[in-house]
Amino acid sequence: MAEDGTGPLMVAGIDVGSSAVKVALIEDAGESGARVLVGRGERIRRRDPQAVASALFEACLEEAGIARESLAYTATTGEGEMVPFRTGHFYGMTTHARGGLFLDPEARAIIDIGALHTRAVLIDPRARVLAYRMTSQCASGSGQFLENICRYLGITLAEIGPLSRQADAPETCSSICAVLAETDVINMVSRGITIPNIIKGIHESMAGRYLRLLTSAGARGVVLVTGGLAADAGLLAALGEAAAAHKAALEFRSHADSALAGALGAALWGAFRARKLGRAGVPLAAGDAA
Repeated sequence: MAEDGTGPLMVAGIDVGSSAVKVALIEDAGESGARVLVGRGERIRRRDPQAVASALFEACLEEAGIARESLAYTATTGEGEMVPFRTGHFYGMTTHARGGLFLDPEARAIIDIGALHTRAVLIDPRARVLAYRMTSQCASGSGQFLENICRYLGITLAEIGPLSRQADAPETCSSICAVLAETDVINMVSRGITIPNIIKGIHESMAGRYLRLLTSAGARGVVLVTGGLAADAGLLAALGEAAAAHKAALEFRSHADSALAGALGAALWGAFRARKLGRAGVPLAAGDAA
């Protein structure tokens, strides 16, 4: 980057979540746009999140052929304040908003489905957060809940989308408490309900909850699904069906890099911060507040 903060620059974004770490390396050219160099995620699986973040960060640098010293900014989000080599930290809602808009410029809302929480974020064309709503911790509409259900049913998260699309008589799962919802699923299995109908019923329950979050926030238009469940085709289908049933003016989309939205947004905000500091002649240092 030039001394006045202009020109392309390399930036890293690290999103430390409850169950996974995501890292994105981008080349940002300012008004000319940005491109993703490397984007990867890794499950924490009872390991030290800081160690997972550090190892994944180094692996991404190696894959991209970039030296750490070449980075203009290393931005973190989520629980990333624990990362000692960060330059600055950004709030998760703003990074998902920025990353979501980067992935889909038509998006006017984000539904971020995390391991423990889900949040609906209304944004404008500049990724400014206009409103938001969030589920409670005990709600059964989280990624961890669905993963627990898959474990009990003996299937993987990758299988739930296709299985859900095979349902012919979805079984309603109405509990908002994760523990009670899991008990409902156990009862369904004992009654001989098929796995596709169980999964589809859960998807419908989750979709209804997400739709209420979005409509209460005032969302309209394109909604980008981010987080670990963004690749769940069954959930995407249930969201579209719920919107149609309630005549909600919402179009749900996903992106191949939706799981990286937080890390991408952090990198993009880091690039913005780096240029601002560069123009001001302020040297970048680890721990720079953002």
